[in-house]
This record gives sequence, C-alpha cells and structure tokens, in this order.
Amino acid sequence: MITLIGIDLAKEGQEFIFLGPAKECEDCRFKSSCIGNLEINRKYVVTAIKENEQKCPIHAEGKVIPVEVERAEIEVLTTSKNIFEGSTFTYNAPECDEACDFHDLCFPDGLVENDKCIVLENNGKHKGECKKGLNLNKLTLGFVI
Repeated sequence: MITLIGIDLAKEGQEFIFLGPAKECEDCRFKSSCIGNLEINRKYVVTAIKENEQKCPIHAEGKVIPVEVERAEIEVLTTSKNIFEGSTFTYNAPECDEACDFHDLCFPDGLVENDKCIVLENNGKHKGECKKGLNLNKLTLGFVI
C-alpha cells in the first residue's frame, strides 16, 4: 500500500508504528492518501520509495514523500505448542501482569488480540527465564490478511 512519510524517514527497511493522525491531519488534502490506509497501532515497514515530495507541517523536514509499505514482521514469545514454520494461528496475549525484561516480546507492538498470523521462523526455545515459569518459544510472525 502507498502512504506518505517524512522525507527524513523514507528509507527502505524503515519500520514504524502508526499511532494515529496528528491534529493537523484532520483538514489536510493528503489525508486519505497519507493515513487513510494505515491502521492504528500497526507496525509497518517501508518497501519502496516513490517520487513527488509534498509539503507537510508536522514532519521535521517540512516534506513528505510517497512510499510503499506493508505490515512488518513481528517477533513474539509464546507458550503455543505445535508451532512450526508455515503454520498459522490466532494470537492471544498471555495472561501475565509481570514487569520483566521480556514483556515487550510477549506483548509486541503491532500485534493485536485475535490477529491471524503465520509463523515465518521458529527461533526455538527462549533462553531467558520467565518469571511465571512458562516455557516460551521465540517466533517471527507475518500476517494472514
């Protein structure tokens, strides 16, 4: 999909999480092509840079440029069993309220409850110790849309 991004951020491989539009976006004539296709709290990766800069008051350089983006891969820790590369499953956040070093991997940005995911890579057993004593596997996920 095509969106607009600050010219200083327009690099292939650049990842970002769309947190929602700024107030200045409400009346912008580029709103639909800039943020119209993006979902709030989703992680995206820039896959190609286009041409045709436009002025934008909210970006550091004062300009945006069209880019192609797709949902980014996400790393997650899970207790799910029978997970192998190529398998699909529905993400359900673990029941955990522990504050630990692995919290961001158990509840990664860009992944939402009931997302349909495909396992791109099973990285095996997580080497860190879970405070709840869970056996965790580290996965790299893509999305089934």
